[in-house]
Amino acid sequence: MAIEKTLVETSLKYYLIALDAKGKERQNNGEFISQKVIEILSSARKSKEPITDVFLMSHGWQGDIPAAKNQYDKWIAAMAKNQADIQKMQQLRPGFRPLLIGLHWPSKPWGDEDLNAVSLDKTIVSFDTTDTSQEELINQYAHSIADTEAARVALRTIFTAAVEYDVAPDTLPSEVREAYEVLIKEASLSSEGEDTDAWSENESLNLDPESIYEATLAEENEDVSFGIGDSVKSATDAFLNIPRLLSFWKMKDLARKIGQTTGFNLLNRLQQLTDNTVRFHLMGHSFGCIFVSATVAGTKDNNKLVRPVNSLVLIQGALSLWSFCSNVPFRNNLPGYFRSIISDGKVAGPIVTTQSEHDKAVKNAYPMAGTLGIFREQDIDFDPNSESTQKEYPGVGGIGCYGIQGDGLEIINDPKGMLPLEQSYNFQSGKIYNLESSKYIVVPPSLLDLFIGAHNAIDKPEVAHAVWSAAFGS
Repeated sequence: MAIEKTLVETSLKYYLIALDAKGKERQNNGEFISQKVIEILSSARKSKEPITDVFLMSHGWQGDIPAAKNQYDKWIAAMAKNQADIQKMQQLRPGFRPLLIGLHWPSKPWGDEDLNAVSLDKTIVSFDTTDTSQEELINQYAHSIADTEAARVALRTIFTAAVEYDVAPDTLPSEVREAYEVLIKEASLSSEGEDTDAWSENESLNLDPESIYEATLAEENEDVSFGIGDSVKSATDAFLNIPRLLSFWKMKDLARKIGQTTGFNLLNRLQQLTDNTVRFHLMGHSFGCIFVSATVAGTKDNNKLVRPVNSLVLIQGALSLWSFCSNVPFRNNLPGYFRSIISDGKVAGPIVTTQSEHDKAVKNAYPMAGTLGIFREQDIDFDPNSESTQKEYPGVGGIGCYGIQGDGLEIINDPKGMLPLEQSYNFQSGKIYNLESSKYIVVPPSLLDLFIGAHNAIDKPEVAHAVWSAAFGS
């Protein structure tokens, strides 16, 4: 599973470490890739060409094995093309020899987790009305939403109704609405793990079934299923939209749990194997920003890194804008869930975030999973520098829209935003940089659907330039 890329005057390899839904590493052809990485670091340490920098990366939501491979290929290719940045790194870090690690966690409901998979075709879940196939689908949905008996009963009600109605009714049937309410309650209850109360307070779930159903019908000709399946054409599609949406919440929590346990332990182990001169750089996208933040933070009882990481880059982060602040507004003045990253000085260099007004997933879908702002006519003011936004940020909003905000932070909202390749950043240690990136994180208008937009359009040289520059600033 090692993918070799060639940079200018530098041999670069990246290794994909695949985890299951419980955070346990999966073997690839009988081999644990993490062990191979450990062997590489250990042997390099004893050689004349040691590893100087380790880059840990995490993809976000909707990442199965084919998607993870595709994303990491594109990200690394973008980094490899920035020859000027590589040459600068070689000047700043004599003997520069990087090691890149892509961390895969199963973030796509009903995705392809075959380690040898190469196809990027969407996984389509067919719907059959037989009892056997319906029970199989209920099991699949329960694993992706809430694996409880109450959730299964609710899903059975929804699937049964989908059979009874040929087309979506104008109003939501009462038994389906009640089943939705049960599912939402079950999905809201975090499963076992540390700090779940604090996480729930920081990241609330408050879905309104009627509003979602009305929006589903209103967007009949649009893809409102968050990239899963086709546009609404039947009662099945309409009724399954909330269960699909709830997988958003499940995957969001999964990123936190696996990151703060398996991710943290891996990072600590790699730091133990390397000299203090070896620098560690973390980059996440979407829910991957939760994953890498949790990897740095750890849990309440297991959070001591060997040394601070050297840079943290959060690309179009689908996590709360309040995650790092000392007091979270609208949430009983609790500290942000990842506040310890700041208070314990766990990032020695800069923390860099990106924002794009073309990212519909963070601007629309993320608040939808929190307060359904777009369906309650609570429009989001995207511009973080506007007068109205400075007065009051929303209770629920993503870093990919607003950047990191809140009390107790040294934040720089540079009006120049993301820079072109020929211009240099001056990132400084201990500071947070929110980069308005709409000029570069963008897709053609024809691809700007309601819930995705430019969310995944991050394999751009300017984005890679920001990632390299964060490493410079460490």
